[in-house]
Amino acid sequence: MARTKEFDPDAALQAALELFWRRGYEATSMTDIVEHLGIGRASIYATFGNKHELYLKDMDRYAETRDPLLLAELSQPGPALPAVRALVHRFAREAASAEARLNGCFITNTAAELAPHDPAAARRVEISWEHIETLLHSALVRAQAQGELPEDRDPRALARMLFVLLQGVRIVGKASSDPARVQDAAEQALALLN
Repeated sequence: MARTKEFDPDAALQAALELFWRRGYEATSMTDIVEHLGIGRASIYATFGNKHELYLKDMDRYAETRDPLLLAELSQPGPALPAVRALVHRFAREAASAEARLNGCFITNTAAELAPHDPAAARRVEISWEHIETLLHSALVRAQAQGELPEDRDPRALARMLFVLLQGVRIVGKASSDPARVQDAAEQALALLN
C-alpha cells in the first residue's frame, strides 16, 4: 500500500520558491531547503527531484503565476497605451519598494546568477522574457492601430526597449537605495511613446 504524502506539495513548492527568491540558488543548500520546508530530504527528492530540479519547478511556478497577471494588464479592452504606462510605472514602483530591493525579480535574478552557465535555467529565462516582450509588442501594435501611438514608431523596437528597461529597473532597484534612478528612467522611456 502506497503511503500518502504528509505535506502539501503545492505549499512546499511555494515555500521553496520564496527561499530561493530571497537567497538565490547557490546560497541555498539542500539542508536549508529541508529546514525551511520542514520536510525530510528523501520526501523532497521523491516529490521534486534534486535541488536543481526543484529550482526549475519554482521557475515554472513563478512564470505560471506572474505571466497571467501581465497578460491581464496589457490586454484589457480599450486604450492600450495607458496599460503599457501603468505596467512600466508598476515595475518602477515595485523596484523602489523595500521588499523588491531585497528580492528583486525571480527570473531576472536567475538570469544574472544561473543563465550564463545553466542551459535549462537560461531556456526558462528566455521563454519568460519572450513572453513579456510579445505582450508589450501586442499592446503597442494595438495602441498604434487605435491612433494612440504615432505611425512613425516601431512597436517591435519600442517593446524591446521597454522590456530591457523593465529588466534593468529590476536590477537597479534591487541594488540602489535611490528610487529616483528607476523612476526617472521609467519616465524618460515612457516619453518615447508620445
